[in-house]
Amino acid sequence: MEKKENDIIYSKAIKAGKRIYYLDVKKSRNEDLYLSITESKKRMTGTDDPQVSYEKHKIFLYKEDFEQFSEGLEDVISFIKRELGTPIISRSEYNERMAATANTEETPEETNATTEEEKPQKKGFFNKLF
Repeated sequence: MEKKENDIIYSKAIKAGKRIYYLDVKKSRNEDLYLSITESKKRMTGTDDPQVSYEKHKIFLYKEDFEQFSEGLEDVISFIKRELGTPIISRSEYNERMAATANTEETPEETNATTEEEKPQKKGFFNKLF
């Protein structure tokens, strides 16, 4: 069986909550390698008979852009880390807490607060923008 164009020659899947990121190395027609990044997000529709579908978004990154892309990615990740610091809890822990508090008024940050003064004040929609 002959290999078809754009076959995946190396792949890495990264699971993150409801999303899965696929990093696939593919070979172009002229034998160059390139990176295909796919975000796949699970979607549920309907309540009585829920239907599962997957929303996918792709980015193709070619070797001539690797250095600039890598530098840009490192720069924005460093910026976010400087601005927000290291997360206290992981994304999966945060999602679990959000699910557990979905039926209550408290957020995970409020659950961690030990006194009333430490609990953040609830803000309306427009207050969150500022």
